[in-house]
Amino acid sequence: MGGKDADLVRNVLVLGAGAMGCYFAARLIEAGTSVTLVDVDKARIDTLNASGLTVIDDRGTRNVPVKASTAQALRDVASMVIVFTKGIHTATAMQQIAHLVGPETFALTLQNGLGNAETIAATIGRDHVMFGVTDVPADLVPPAEVHSHGKGKITLWSMEEAGTPQAHMLEALFEAAGMSAKADPSAQVAVWEKVAFNAALNAPSAILECPVGGLDSVAGRAIVEAVVEETVAVAHANKVAVDPTRIMARVNHALATHREHKPSMLQDILAGRATEIDLINGAVMAAGEAIGVSTPVTATLVHLVRAKEQFART
Repeated sequence: MGGKDADLVRNVLVLGAGAMGCYFAARLIEAGTSVTLVDVDKARIDTLNASGLTVIDDRGTRNVPVKASTAQALRDVASMVIVFTKGIHTATAMQQIAHLVGPETFALTLQNGLGNAETIAATIGRDHVMFGVTDVPADLVPPAEVHSHGKGKITLWSMEEAGTPQAHMLEALFEAAGMSAKADPSAQVAVWEKVAFNAALNAPSAILECPVGGLDSVAGRAIVEAVVEETVAVAHANKVAVDPTRIMARVNHALATHREHKPSMLQDILAGRATEIDLINGAVMAAGEAIGVSTPVTATLVHLVRAKEQFART
């Protein structure tokens, strides 16, 4: 990359050294991009700096040297920030890197849920924020091994027209790293369709404490389909042209082929961690309330997950 493209990747920060953050960082580093993984776990940071990342994917197995740090230890202004923290940590993560944000810093969120881009924009400004979704697979095997098998893609766009050139630059950056990416003005559709998918499977699975296959029953499907229907109604009311047939096809595929998968919200409940309920089902409920669309099944799931979280803390 040259010119402005080179400026954009001069100093890339990847926030969150989980599976996705580690895999994306490794692929960008292999393509020659200057990347620092930013995390709060000092032990993980020390391990990554000492031994690098072992990457196992369809390209083979290799070790990728990485630089990892806490935000507080960094001083150089970032050119690009790619956010992979859980949505409940987005605001804190942005506060921690505020001293690394300059007038030419851009950011991309590929996180789950709704509202992350707006949270990031509070620090960086809407003109400099891009958002999107990815289904690139990644699993972290502690302490520093990441697996990714199968194809996935990245769909992204800018919050404001001023950021359109940078969205296309990021598309080129990911493509140069051998990842399938598309800068697409309809990225908001992809975001909402992923929210509908996650809302339909995550919360019921967390409440019932069952893997995805446990929802494949008459009663389970009634809940799942109602959540999809409500999310689609809210999206359409907000002029986001999601396709319910496409969403249900993805849901049915998961019910048929990923039966033993434990969604992240279930994993959080079982581990006693806070969930992303407010960024997924809760965000759909709030968006519905704001525009006058009722979401009774979604609202019930939100309250049940919140109740489980509160009970776990007592």
